[in-house]
Amino acid sequence: MDVDSNVRQPRSNEVALSIKYMNNLDLEKKAIDATGALLQEKGYICAVNIFIKLGYLDVKDYENWRMRKIPYLEKAIKVNLKKIQLVLGAIKRNSQKGNLKPSATVYKSWGKGASTLLRFSKSGNENIEALFSTHYVKRKVGNSA
Repeated sequence: MDVDSNVRQPRSNEVALSIKYMNNLDLEKKAIDATGALLQEKGYICAVNIFIKLGYLDVKDYENWRMRKIPYLEKAIKVNLKKIQLVLGAIKRNSQKGNLKPSATVYKSWGKGASTLLRFSKSGNENIEALFSTHYVKRKVGNSA
């Protein structure tokens, strides 16, 4: 087998980085596919439904969060924070490309007692909270703004 000495072979850490990068691309593609399916199915897109559709959030865990049994939703999502942010970014980018209208949505607790605002992230960072809570809806025909 001839090997061209001018072609540098990748180091093992470069191969691992390439695999990691491909996994992120695959995850982003899955998220984009899920946004399209949900838009057809429900007429809107929201992060919670995407995480459920991807299999990263169980409906039972979502319900427990709504009932205040889980302090913040990130805790129940079965992928790491980097992948959560990758999915949230893909949702936002795909929704902008599709000219969907962002709609700020308030998530309040269910169950007995006074309803309280729910947290999505451990940090409570308002940008992360906004990415989670924004729903994207189809614009009415003739409305491009």
